[in-house]
Amino acid sequence: MHLFASISVLALLIFFHEAGHFFAATLQGIRVSGFSIGFGPALIKKELNGVTYSIRLLPLGGFVSFPDDDQDSNISSDDPDLLSNRPIPQRLLVISAGVISNLLIAWLVLWAQATFIGLPTQPNPGVLIIDVQQEQAAALSGLNPGDQILSVQGIQLGTGQEAVETLVRQVQQSPEKTISIEKNSNGSKELISLTPSEYLGKGKIGAQLQPNIDGSTRAAESFNEIFDFTNSKFSNLLGQTIQGYKSLFTNFSSTSKQLSGPVKIVELGAQLSGQGVSGIILFAALISVNLAVLNSLPFPLLDGGQFAIIIIEGLRGKPIPAKIQLWVMQSGFFLLVGLSILLIIRDTSQLEIFQQLSK
Repeated sequence: MHLFASISVLALLIFFHEAGHFFAATLQGIRVSGFSIGFGPALIKKELNGVTYSIRLLPLGGFVSFPDDDQDSNISSDDPDLLSNRPIPQRLLVISAGVISNLLIAWLVLWAQATFIGLPTQPNPGVLIIDVQQEQAAALSGLNPGDQILSVQGIQLGTGQEAVETLVRQVQQSPEKTISIEKNSNGSKELISLTPSEYLGKGKIGAQLQPNIDGSTRAAESFNEIFDFTNSKFSNLLGQTIQGYKSLFTNFSSTSKQLSGPVKIVELGAQLSGQGVSGIILFAALISVNLAVLNSLPFPLLDGGQFAIIIIEGLRGKPIPAKIQLWVMQSGFFLLVGLSILLIIRDTSQLEIFQQLSK
């Protein structure tokens, strides 16, 4: 059930992203030829009002296609309703609408949580383990997703984000040094030893942490409290996501292992779904913000890459040659698909069932 919820949320977020592009185009009278979820061969396909809707084999994203990209299209190349013939501001709006849609969805699900479900109650003492990286210190010490860390070196961690920061600070100050932590696993408390590995002079354990929230809620006292919570949570998610991508590029050798493919994302969603509706909402907001930030990057095939091409066209006063655009897009496609396949293989091999089979 948790796995189904995770997959459903991921599919819906991809759908809303592509719907942003679709409606930004159609509401401006721009011709659209296709709306697809996934890549590769079509599993389900339906044509309606000149638009082909499809669900495809590889669930690695989606796309909205335009007659401009179809060499076999019978639409004249000077048709004013083709995307490429529209003014640059209109084209930029179409390209950026997917990112805007994901950011809006993230804000709305957080607002819906605060309005209809309630605000999270005060966190329980300790820090909750959301995920651990295989062969890293946390996993090697016996920590698992769902475990709670209550104290480190005999010091109680307290509650909330301050507890997370206290634990992170202690870990970073202890590279290659064994520290003692108290964990709570399904109600059973245990003292274990943990030896953070060293990177750039700081310790790390390879675990994803969050305040120890049990999913219980309380009613908001006012509309202002609802909006304050929504804006604060949204800002924190967006800031942390941007910082994560920044770290990926500035410290790639250290953070590359944190890259997650579809399998790992679905697994994380299933774990958060186990915390109830609040966990599902957190997953939806987190992934929606990640989709927005990822697609903003100026890489081929991503929205940011398309945005950059249009900006360059505006600065040059003429389009980039079609052959160059085609080469850039094809290179980006093979790079994206290749990376996704590698991540799927790696993440699948790290699933618990495969780890057990390999023993």
